[in-house]
Formats: sequence, C-alpha cells, structure tokens
Amino acid sequence: MIEGSKRFWLIGAALAALPASAWAQARGPENLLPPEPPIVAPQKVMSPDDVTASIDAMGKRAEMAATVQPVAPEVQVWTVADARALVGVIASIGSEGLDPKDYQPDQLAAAIAAGPGQALNEAASRSFAWLVEDLRDGRTPMEARKQWFVVDPDPDRYRTGEVMAQALANRSIAASLMALNPEHPDYGHLKAELANTTDPAKRKLIRANMDRWRWLARDLGPQFLLTNVPEYQLRLTVNHKIISTYRTIVGKPGRTATPQLAETVEGVIFNPTWTVPQSIVKGEGLGAKVLGNPGWAKAAGYRGWKDKETGFVTVVQQPGANNSLGLMKLDMPNPHAIFLHDTPNRNLFNQENRALSHGCVRTERAQELAITLAILGNLATTPEARKAAADEAVAISTSGKYTRVPIQKSMPVYITYFTMGRDIEGKLREFKDIYGRDAPVLASFDAPRQANRARATSEEAVEIVDDLQTT
Repeated sequence: MIEGSKRFWLIGAALAALPASAWAQARGPENLLPPEPPIVAPQKVMSPDDVTASIDAMGKRAEMAATVQPVAPEVQVWTVADARALVGVIASIGSEGLDPKDYQPDQLAAAIAAGPGQALNEAASRSFAWLVEDLRDGRTPMEARKQWFVVDPDPDRYRTGEVMAQALANRSIAASLMALNPEHPDYGHLKAELANTTDPAKRKLIRANMDRWRWLARDLGPQFLLTNVPEYQLRLTVNHKIISTYRTIVGKPGRTATPQLAETVEGVIFNPTWTVPQSIVKGEGLGAKVLGNPGWAKAAGYRGWKDKETGFVTVVQQPGANNSLGLMKLDMPNPHAIFLHDTPNRNLFNQENRALSHGCVRTERAQELAITLAILGNLATTPEARKAAADEAVAISTSGKYTRVPIQKSMPVYITYFTMGRDIEGKLREFKDIYGRDAPVLASFDAPRQANRARATSEEAVEIVDDLQTT
C-alpha cells in the first residue's frame, strides 16, 4: 500500500491542474500531451491519412443516404498501370512481415502480360483483397489465436471492396494498403527490427508479433490501459503518451491463464468487497468456519449467512487492507469475469515470475492507478470542478468504504499477449512465452495462407471464479 495520503493528494493536484481542453467532453478524451505521429511506410499519390479520411467520408455519406448503397463488387476493373503498382506492393510486402508468395504475384504478372480484361480484373482484385484482409485483420487464422477474444470494434470501417474502389479511383494502390497498418509505434519498431535481422527464428518471431498488432484495433484511442501479459506490465496511455507503468501479476498457465480481451472500464470501485467462491466456501471449509466462529470471522473481515431453505452458504469479505481484491478493482464487465485489481500480497510484485493468479490481473500501486482513472474519467470542465473531482477521489480512496466512481470518459483496456516488443525502458526485447501461445501462430506462418477466414473467435470463454493466489 502507498504510505499515507500525501502521494494521492499530489496525484490529484497534478491532474486537477490540467488545462480545460484536457477535460472537455467529446467523442473521446481530449488531448493532454502532443500526439506522437503514427509510423507508416512511404506512400505514393495519397497519404494514408488522406485515404483514411476519404474512406471514412464515403462511409458517412453512405449512412446519410436515403437509400441503401450497393456493396462494392469483389471483382473490379483494373488498368495495367494500377496492376503494376500492385505488383510493386506485393514485392515489398515482406517489410510488413508478410510473404509475397501469398498474394499470387506470378499469376498477376501473367494477367498483366495478357493485357486489360476479365483475367486481369480477377487476378488483381483477388491479390488486392487478400492483402487488405491480412493487413486489416492479421494473417493468423482464428484457431491459432489461443484465448484471443478481442473483436474488431468497427468491422465495416475498412470493407475490402470499398478500400479497393477508393484505391482505384484515386490511383493510390500502395497508399490505400499501407493505410491499414497499425498506428501504434511498437509496430514500427518491430518493422525496423525485421529489416535489420537476418536470423530466421528471430525474423519469424518478429513477424508473429507484428501480426498480433493487426489483431487489435488499428487505432487504440487517445487514452487507454494496455497490459502485456508475458511482460507482467501495465501501461497507462494518455494522448498517445505513456504516463505511468505498473507491474502486474497474471494468471497461472493452464485453465486459469489470463485471456486476451479488449474491454471498457466503466467504473472504479474503491474498497471493494469480495464474494468468496464456493470452491473455498464449501470445498475448503471456510463457510463452516465463518458460521461457527463469529469472532474469528469478524476479525478476518468475513460476513457469512446460510439460506434457510437451500442451505446455501454465502461468505463475503468486507473492505479492508486484507481483502483479497485489495483496495480497488476496475469495473470492466465481460463474460470472462476478468478485471484489474489490487492485492494484499504486494510482496509478490518483486518476483520475476508473476504468473501466479487465477486469471485476473493484479496491479502494483493500484490505489494510485484508481485515483488517476477516477480523475481522468471525470467530465469536469472548470479548474474548481476539476479540483473538487480530485479531492473527492482521494477522500473516497482513503475512506475505507465501498464506493463505485463511474468513468464518464472512454477508457478502453487491452489485455494483450506480445512475446516481442519494447519494454518500459523503450528497448526492444523478447518476453517469455509463458502460455505457449507462440507455437500455433508460428506454425500458421509456415502453412499456406488460409482464405475465407473468420474475423471472430469461436473459442469459448473460460469464466474465472476462484481469483485467489495460492502463493
């Protein structure tokens, strides 16, 4: 636990002093720091931002139209010049971690040699469509993405036919495709490392982790939480800048491994209660102990009761320093019952191997994180209101009373799995594959490209109910 409340007051004061523009209500949180420019490859004719804006504008016009707009055809008319530009993209696609052979360059070259016509239209449209799919969604098929439950929040934003139509209309084949690349800087760092690496095994690992970035939304938003499970780290990003990092404890390998999710923090719960799972209430005899020894139960912070009709025993641990959830939890509803929270066993953050929990993610300095999120999520627009929000968050956190503070501004949380990426010092390195999730991804890169892939997993959620450490 952070000693005293002085640090909390400093956090509150610092956040309360942010300019009004940082607190204004909008579709997403306002900027707090200058944005870092997205990393994209050099383009021809149009920039990726221009292409993205054009596609978005086209989508908005379609929404506003009185009649339903026709879906762009899968096969479109290609000129030889545009097809040659596509050949150039395919030839250089290895720099994005993809294999040129996947996109049938020989068949496309033969169609170009034969001249304009249906054969060229079909060959070029097919190669372009496959590139869109892999750059937009990732090349890895869903069955190789173990426990990956992240879904595209806007699956219609980059429809294949619309991207193709826009690229042909603007003569922007390369730019339209490169505009689909992930915007996160770590993708660019992996790409740069790939260009400077000759070791086959390392190149393969880099390619796999570049693809993992494609499994996420292209734009993660201006402010968000992102935890990389194998790294045991959580990052808080505000306006595209990492402002805080926190060590984490994640699920043990096996059934309680932490799944990969993209959810939204809807509230911060200070001083939470904990409803003890039946495997402990009944299986370990805690229920009988609580009911049979009220004095011990009160000292330990437990309340228990027995249903007179069913005999079902419920045990709830009250708020306090010894509560199994610690002093805070983030309210982020999801079918996996996974959330971020504190822990009374803070000594475990000093261990190198921190895959110790039953699935949920524990964070160090959790009270600091909770206060920060409560303030960032407030819609106050004046200095006085912002200071009041900061003061309230600090007071609630130290009150010892169960309190839920709603998050009124969007705060996505991404629970990811990268085995290569930048650490908190900015150095690119490998992280131990604690759940063995690299193998199926790497194997999929050795296999032929899979066509007509699903865009959502069919894997079932594993609900985590016994979220206690056994260490």
